[in-house]
Amino acid sequence: MDTNAGSFVAVRRLAGSDRAAGAVAFHHSSSAEVVTGSTAWIGRGLSCVCVQSRDSDARLSFDLTPVQEECLLRLQNRIEIQYDSSNIEHQEELKALWCASFPGTELRGLISEQWKEMGWQGKDPSTDFRGGGFISLENLLFFARNYPKSFQELLCKQNGDRAIWEYPFAVAGVNITFMLIQMLDLQAVKPRSLLGAVFLKLLSENDRAFDILYCITFKLMDQQWLDMHATYMDFNTVMKSTRRQLERELLIEDIQRVEDMPSYKLLAR
Repeated sequence: MDTNAGSFVAVRRLAGSDRAAGAVAFHHSSSAEVVTGSTAWIGRGLSCVCVQSRDSDARLSFDLTPVQEECLLRLQNRIEIQYDSSNIEHQEELKALWCASFPGTELRGLISEQWKEMGWQGKDPSTDFRGGGFISLENLLFFARNYPKSFQELLCKQNGDRAIWEYPFAVAGVNITFMLIQMLDLQAVKPRSLLGAVFLKLLSENDRAFDILYCITFKLMDQQWLDMHATYMDFNTVMKSTRRQLERELLIEDIQRVEDMPSYKLLAR
């Protein structure tokens, strides 16, 4: 992640009618309160959560079947694509994300204060994709289209006893994409850990396994957030806990599909 990309926004939920409505207030609102800081908060959290080498990893090597090689290559090709604000296809995907997130609300522009309502750090969300690339936008859009109920619950912070200062939804989504890529070592030629090998088996069963795992992770992260009564300063701790739970579930012996993971049941369409 680029730790010099600007500032992050922590969201303060309002009491009274706004709280009852499940609304999240951001810094463009006159009645909202925010706290800002360096995006090093995001970068440090990711480096601590994701870059974890194990002595055994360097010694492990797993051979792939031709099908697994093909699936991994397709996913790696997606991972390598950076978000390009001048690319019409990328622009349309970003507009589609807005429409899926706020149906019936007209977007005034690709650069607009409105984007802060989704939890982007500023009025131009393209600056937040540098850590996760175009696939992080694809992940968010897949979540919105395939599990709209869960997506809206997380976007609007509808469930549970929420913290006064909440994590920004969209930025958290980019963090999750980055964390999964690192955790599964998806940019390696072939798996160097048992976890990576297990995931490639799941990917060969379903070409959208990474996108589904992303949705599971986002919902699981939010559940961990609630269980830990976390606030935005606890984001790194919550991500570590989420990663540990994912690792445990992926290594369950009878997991044959990503949908077999226990936390998949958290998702609702």
